[in-house]
Amino acid sequence: MFLKILLCIRRVAKYLDEPMAVTLKEVAERAGVSRSAVSRTFTEGASVSAKTRAKVEKAAKALGYSPNAIASSLTTGRTKLIGLVSNNFHNPLFLEVFDLFTRGLQARGLRPLLVNLSNETDPANSVRMLRQYSVDGVIVASSTLPPSFAEAFRDAGVPVVHSFGRYTTSPHVHVVGIDNNACGRMAAQALIARGHKTVAFLGGPENATSTQDRERGFLDALASHPDISVSVSYARAYSFDAGREEMTRLLQSGHAEAYFCGDDVLSIGVLSAIADAGLRVPEDIGVIGLNDMAMARWQNINLTTIRQPIAEIIEASIELVVGTIGRPDRHPETRLFPCRVIERGTLRKLAGQSA
Repeated sequence: MFLKILLCIRRVAKYLDEPMAVTLKEVAERAGVSRSAVSRTFTEGASVSAKTRAKVEKAAKALGYSPNAIASSLTTGRTKLIGLVSNNFHNPLFLEVFDLFTRGLQARGLRPLLVNLSNETDPANSVRMLRQYSVDGVIVASSTLPPSFAEAFRDAGVPVVHSFGRYTTSPHVHVVGIDNNACGRMAAQALIARGHKTVAFLGGPENATSTQDRERGFLDALASHPDISVSVSYARAYSFDAGREEMTRLLQSGHAEAYFCGDDVLSIGVLSAIADAGLRVPEDIGVIGLNDMAMARWQNINLTTIRQPIAEIIEASIELVVGTIGRPDRHPETRLFPCRVIERGTLRKLAGQSA
């Protein structure tokens, strides 16, 4: 009965001029080897002689055979699926992040599974879903989710890396990112060096770990400068609209000489509000952002910002998650990457700098 069904399927496929996928059996027959030899050839780490491998690969190429990923996962116990979890799909920066992550994973023969956690704070649903897909590992790509979010995957026995996560000297999971506290100090020093006497921190959501750390570093650096007046405010999200709304509100009651915005997309919203108020940047108000996203380099934006080395962070995150699969006893580590100020046009020049 099964043979009759198979013959029917092949007749329909021929009629539609859509050839059936080549089977492992057909490759084995053409190569003159067993089906298990073909399976071992396409199973990572399996033992197969060079002679047999060459025969199988030649037959597979001639027939146009591609290994079935699902069947392979049943054999190896590995799906090669990596869950990629984020909660800020509205931020244009994450177009760059996802592009680099997906290409980096695919280059290693892995398959990304994107999970959108916008407005999600409880990791339970994400852990449940990703375990249902039997992912080999998870990368949490977020600077706003708390460390406990990534730790929930660890507790469920899933290898995990927290990219853009909060720096700690004793991490419970792998953390790759930057020292946000140091970035806050860097921004403050840039404003101090330019002689500003009223400065402000305009952060993202107040409960975001990245906002808290950047604010802390900013205020710590200014603590030894009592002659400089400092204020703090928060936008409801890391978004253009939220940055514009908060800056519009601030301009109604007076403004600082310069602002450190906790994110480039916030900064661009701030620039829009300043322009609508008839004020000039940097003559009336200076702005420095953080990330150095592609849009910050556009000529009509020309944002002075702190560069976060996104490509390096992503490469290290992929390396760590791959290296942790199959090694549940691997000790968690933190990898930090240095940042630097990128001088453009939204802060006034330092003494001695060319205009």
